[in-house]
Amino acid sequence: MKKVLTATCVLLSVAAAGCSVGVREQTGGGVQQGGPIKLAVVPKAIGFDFWEKVRVGAECAGSKHPDVTIHWDGVHAESDVSGQQSLLQDLLSQGDVKGLVYAATDAKALADITKSAQGQGTTVVNMDSGTTPQPPDVPVFATNNVAAAEQATDALAEQLGGQGKVAFIEFQPGTSTNETRAEGFKKGLAKHPGLQLVAQQSSDSDYNRALQVTQDILTANPDLNAIYAANEPSVLGAAEAVRQAGKAGQVKVIGWDTSEGEIQGLRDGVISGLIAQNPFKMGYASVNAAVAKIRGSADPLPDPDTGAVLITKQNVDGPDVQKLLNPTCENPPA
Repeated sequence: MKKVLTATCVLLSVAAAGCSVGVREQTGGGVQQGGPIKLAVVPKAIGFDFWEKVRVGAECAGSKHPDVTIHWDGVHAESDVSGQQSLLQDLLSQGDVKGLVYAATDAKALADITKSAQGQGTTVVNMDSGTTPQPPDVPVFATNNVAAAEQATDALAEQLGGQGKVAFIEFQPGTSTNETRAEGFKKGLAKHPGLQLVAQQSSDSDYNRALQVTQDILTANPDLNAIYAANEPSVLGAAEAVRQAGKAGQVKVIGWDTSEGEIQGLRDGVISGLIAQNPFKMGYASVNAAVAKIRGSADPLPDPDTGAVLITKQNVDGPDVQKLLNPTCENPPA
């Protein structure tokens, strides 16, 4: 059995984006045909249902390879950019990490981490969110956020009969995931001129912030018809605000991710649709790609698009959806 190390979040007291990246000297990299491999796998944040499913996929992939150890660690908030920078710098400075698999909390701020890691010979793979610029030799295993966001906007238009006032709750401006989901949402809006965007606020990927901004939006727009929320905390906060306002079912809430609370909101009729990504596959494919690159595999990398499905109250109990919601290494989602 492969040994999997799960660490708690370690935040170092260093300066934020402007600090230099203190890492070990370049080891030369190159192909490692045999021997142990330690992979540091770092999500945007720990403690969220989505990232727990990524962890299950990453550890599953690690268990399929000889002499591969997964070190899982992360900050506690997706908005903690400097904390993630510090954590990654610390991991790289330890000298025993052969591969770095991570989701960037900020596309521009984390670009130097990738550059420094590659400079010292560490293989880098991104999952969910990459950097700006994105090195051509660093794959990003992620949802096609533009296409999935557009699909959800189409579904929202159908639910509203093509007419209505809509609010958009984004979560972390500056991250590639946030920006591509916003792009897809607005691309979908352009196809449905009867939908009017009346408010746009950021939740900072925080439940309480999402609750507050949604309450403010509902107060300012008493005739609001729908809310499009771009990640788990945003959906949960928006749904609770709608529930507290006594407008469950009256104000449609459609959004991203599939935590237990979101699925319950869907069953209760407070949430009308959820974009289910495949976080297990993100973790699984990213770790496999890192191992393949380190060991010099000639096989082509898998499709970086890990897929997405729109879940409604009508299909939530279907077998394929249930695999996405409850992934295991023994019974993985497609």
